[in-house]
Amino acid sequence: MRKKLFGLLMFVILLLIVSACGDSTDSSSEDNKGEKGHESADGETIKIGVLASLTGALESYGKQTKQGFELGLDYATDGTMEVAGNKIEVIFEDTETKPEVAVQKATKLLEDDGVDFLVGSSSSGDTLAVLPLAEEYEKIMVVEPAVADSITGEEFNPYIFRTGRNSSQDAVAGAAAIAEPGVKIATFAPDYSFGWDGIAAFKQAAEALGAEIVLEEYADPEATDFTSHLQKIIEANPDYLYVVWAGANTPWNQIEDVKIQDKGIQISTGVADIATLPTLQGLVGMEGFTVYHYTLPDNKVNDWLIAEHEKQFNEVPDLFTPGGMTAAIAIVEALKNTDGNVDATTLIEVMEGMSFETPKGTMTFREEDHQALQSLYSVTLEKQEGIDHPVPILIRELSPEETAPPIMND
Repeated sequence: MRKKLFGLLMFVILLLIVSACGDSTDSSSEDNKGEKGHESADGETIKIGVLASLTGALESYGKQTKQGFELGLDYATDGTMEVAGNKIEVIFEDTETKPEVAVQKATKLLEDDGVDFLVGSSSSGDTLAVLPLAEEYEKIMVVEPAVADSITGEEFNPYIFRTGRNSSQDAVAGAAAIAEPGVKIATFAPDYSFGWDGIAAFKQAAEALGAEIVLEEYADPEATDFTSHLQKIIEANPDYLYVVWAGANTPWNQIEDVKIQDKGIQISTGVADIATLPTLQGLVGMEGFTVYHYTLPDNKVNDWLIAEHEKQFNEVPDLFTPGGMTAAIAIVEALKNTDGNVDATTLIEVMEGMSFETPKGTMTFREEDHQALQSLYSVTLEKQEGIDHPVPILIRELSPEETAPPIMND
């Protein structure tokens, strides 16, 4: 009798153990599912890795992107740093404007930090090196502010969405300012993907308007002496010199020193960040274009950006600040639409064709190549009393439809 009772007791205990193990396995499975994709439960942390040139030649651009991105998250989440019940964590990494470093930092973000999104970078070279990782790890990468056409062209993959404008959008705006039948134009740009793509796109747009490109001149972006390049431009005797440049090491002082305009050659360019405006003293009256100047857009998002930027940093936002803000707004808007789901396939379906409000007005991710269609600004440089640099004055806003670039990822 005692043996029967003992046997019955052991049978009951065994059933309890098996039942408990079954419950534990089911619970673990649900927890792992939620952690992997943030698909079901609130309270997860969504991680965003931002690649930027926080040191080096493009340091000022990286700083602007970083500050803009932080402000964008603040604006888009109403200061909560949460979306759909999930906390947002941001990890910034310095690419040093070196493609090999960008790949190392992106790999670290994806493997060690487990980020759900990549953002960046300041350099087109850095960005092009990282693009394949977004596809390999199946993570959305929001490109900002790199402009090379190839990013949403031949190097495009479906995980890439660009909030920054591309070279062709710049080119349409630049060509509209000066190109017409019979006009001869020389171009000058840095000798890497940013310059090559920028000039190729400008040439296509300008020739479509009837202009002739008589010389394409490229210089080492790290060079300190541009004299030989400028002499070739003078010898080509164009009506206009169209300049595409980025970074602190600009050719403007030497262009002024050789007195190109005194030789009957008019200069046109994209007006860059505020720091470069003092170097454009000799270009007052020039007609060109700009991506952004804080005085140009008229909307509530830009008003908020100006007020908060001055409050936090005691200065106005600059060229790439609104781009950083826009990238953050786009990510939060997408996550609102997916209820916090970071699965890339789900996000792609939501983000293709998605419109959202930015400091530059309404942007839309074009379905075909995920390029954000956006406004640019036709401007002239004007000297204003009390300001130590030329100021871009709006001629007219170029609409997203006007500046829409050709689709190049077919």
